[in-house]
Amino acid sequence: MLPKNVKKLIAVASGKGGVGKSTVAINLALALLKSGATVGLLDADIYGPSQPIMLGSVGEKPVIKDRTIQPIIRHGIQSISIGNLVDGNAAMVWRGPMLGKVLEQLMYDTTWNVDYLIVDLPPGTGDVQLTLCQKMSVSGAVIVTTPQDLALSDVRRACEMFTKLNVPILGVVENMSTHHCPACGHEQAIFGEGGGKKLAAEYGLELLASIPLNKEIREMTDSGHPVASPMFDQMAGRVRAVLSSQPNDYSGKFPKIVVEGVKK
Repeated sequence: MLPKNVKKLIAVASGKGGVGKSTVAINLALALLKSGATVGLLDADIYGPSQPIMLGSVGEKPVIKDRTIQPIIRHGIQSISIGNLVDGNAAMVWRGPMLGKVLEQLMYDTTWNVDYLIVDLPPGTGDVQLTLCQKMSVSGAVIVTTPQDLALSDVRRACEMFTKLNVPILGVVENMSTHHCPACGHEQAIFGEGGGKKLAAEYGLELLASIPLNKEIREMTDSGHPVASPMFDQMAGRVRAVLSSQPNDYSGKFPKIVVEGVKK
């Protein structure tokens, strides 16, 4: 089920680390916010939370009121992360099943009030992903990849997971698609080209956006002062359009399936 006062839940996933998934997640949140929606961002990467850095909330603890977590609001986005609840340098030495429990607590014990709740998933297809897909009504997933074949091999596993768990994939975002030399203007496909389009075609999906390497976006997110980049507006518009076509009672329509070795 959806958390109270959350209308749509969007998972941002890759199945692989290092493709800029968290950057895409926060820019999707900013772009949806710019469109007039209320937006929340849940950092589901328990082992390596990065959203506090990107949102500039490192060291900020959420208020606990009536045994519920009040989300931290930065740049107009409601957010919560394990990084806001524990020491920033602490290593989360937890076994897999504990990750699912933590995700449920962050999801359901936080007082959200949003049109869209974006969940920034960790790499892989493990306990966090299974908990999200089997216990929560995911409206759709955005898949992030880079063009290179090495990334695509892992990202396909994420696509297969969402397909098997009957979670609709909203589309593919190709990140780090090209690099424009600031000195001469030469464009170079450092990580190859056409990977995102190829992946989208394989699964019958839409290529939501191709995002080039951009120094300004990196600097703003690293400094905790993200700004809605126009490059993500088209992506957010397409995501919004697909979700708006869903019926109001769409959440919870997906049948739950048993994954081998995992209890419901």
